[in-house]
Amino acid sequence: MTQDVMNDLVPKKLKKIEDEYDIKILLAVESGSRAWGFASPDSDFDVRFIYKRPRNKYLELNPNRDVIELPINDTWDINGWDLNKTLILLYKSNPTLFEWFGSPIRYYKTDFCDEIKPLLTNYFSVKNTLHHYLSTAKHDYKQFLQSETVNPKKYFYALRPILACNWILEHETPPPVLFDTLCKETLPIPLKSTIDYLLDIKINNPEKTTINAIPYLNGYLKDNFFKFDDILKNMPNGYEHTWSLGWEPLNEFFIKNLETF
Repeated sequence: MTQDVMNDLVPKKLKKIEDEYDIKILLAVESGSRAWGFASPDSDFDVRFIYKRPRNKYLELNPNRDVIELPINDTWDINGWDLNKTLILLYKSNPTLFEWFGSPIRYYKTDFCDEIKPLLTNYFSVKNTLHHYLSTAKHDYKQFLQSETVNPKKYFYALRPILACNWILEHETPPPVLFDTLCKETLPIPLKSTIDYLLDIKINNPEKTTINAIPYLNGYLKDNFFKFDDILKNMPNGYEHTWSLGWEPLNEFFIKNLETF
C-alpha cells in the first residue's frame, strides 16, 4: 500500500469505527516510522486516533474501556484513545500524545485540534519528556545495539530520542516529529554521512535487514546517556507545572467537549 492509497482508505475505515463503536473521532494521524520520515518498503501503517463518546457514556456505573484496539494485520495497526484518557495523559505530559499532535500525516482533523493547543503548551514538561526519550533510547540500545550485527532501524529508535532530548533542552518545546527536521538542528556534523548511509539502507531495504554495528555511533549514544542522566539529576520535579495549573483547565475542556457529539 502507498501513502496515497491509505489517505483514501483510512478515513473510510475510521467512519466504520465511528459507526461500530458509537464514537466521534477528533483526530487521526500516522505514527511511527512513516510519520518520522524513514519508513521501509514493507513498513505497515500505524494509525492513531483520539475519540469521544456520547456524554451519558461517561456517567455509567460500568465504564467503557478508554482505548479501542483493532486486530493488527500486515497493512495497518489501528488504535485510539478516549478523550478522558487523552486529557489524563496530557496532565502527565505524555510524549506520545505530543507526537500524535505533531504528526505530519493527518487522516482526520476537527476543531478540537486547535482548541486543545493552549493546553498542549501549558502542560508540556521538559523533565518528564526528557526522561521518557532518554529511557526509550537506553532501552533500545541495550536490547538491540550491543551485538556485532544489528538491525539499522534500531539505530534510529535509539538516535531519534537522543536528538529529541537535545531539541527539548534547547527549545523547551515538544520535538518535531520528522527525523529530518531534528537532524538539521541537533545532529553533529561528523555523524551526518553515517546517518545518510543508515537512512538509505532503512528506506530501500526490508525491515529485517542487518548491518555491522557502528562503534562510534554507539559511543555517541552512550555519551549522551551520561550527559542527560546528569542533567536530569539536577532538574526540579517534572510535575511542578501541573501542580500550579491543576486539573481544572482539563476538566473544563473535557466537559465543554462533551456538550456536542
